[in-house]
Amino acid sequence: MARAVAIIPARGGSKRIPKKNIKDFHGLPLIAYSIKAALESNLFEKIIVTTDDEEIAKIAKEYGAEVPFLRPKELSDDFTGTGDVVKHAIDYLKEHGEEFDYVCTIYATAPLLQAKYLIEGFEALKNSDAINAFSATSMPFPIWRTFKIDKDGRCEMFWRENFSKRSQDLEEAYQDAGQFYWKNLNKKSDDIMFSKDSMPIILPRYLVQDIDTLEDWERTEYMYEVIYKKGI
Repeated sequence: MARAVAIIPARGGSKRIPKKNIKDFHGLPLIAYSIKAALESNLFEKIIVTTDDEEIAKIAKEYGAEVPFLRPKELSDDFTGTGDVVKHAIDYLKEHGEEFDYVCTIYATAPLLQAKYLIEGFEALKNSDAINAFSATSMPFPIWRTFKIDKDGRCEMFWRENFSKRSQDLEEAYQDAGQFYWKNLNKKSDDIMFSKDSMPIILPRYLVQDIDTLEDWERTEYMYEVIYKKGI
């Protein structure tokens, strides 16, 4: 039977939103929502939080995750990629006799994540020849009619030829939803995540919000309140 592990990276020292991963969000530490969704999915033999912070580790354990190690300093700076952090966790587990077929990286800043989409991603990946399955959502406006602002403060279209085209005649585009990333550990790929080796699991836009600033945080709180009051 296929074995799956969830890895939740949660570094301490957030600058724009202090202690972001454990800041109170509608009565719970933010990271608790990711742990809760992973637990509710019933997909994982282990839910591991990889952190360099003792306080995050303590709270993660309180909400049902395991923290078998504290992340080394060389993997805890602003420039370390998520891929290196997850690889370190997988290697640690392997060295301690724990091998898995699938890993799901879940961001600690995803309070709108729902277990049903974790399940959908896992089932889609298992029943395909893809290597990755990740959360994605549609762009709210056609990217083909977007523009940049030049050094003189004036507009310059990226694709000028699309100015007169109707929105409905332009191809729909999608973006990373920043919630979860499934990977089949028994297959290899040298390609990027957004490639033929990956399949997107499409989430509705009302369940997707990055949390990088305090304004993002407040917007996500409003979204959460509306979604869960209506039981969506």
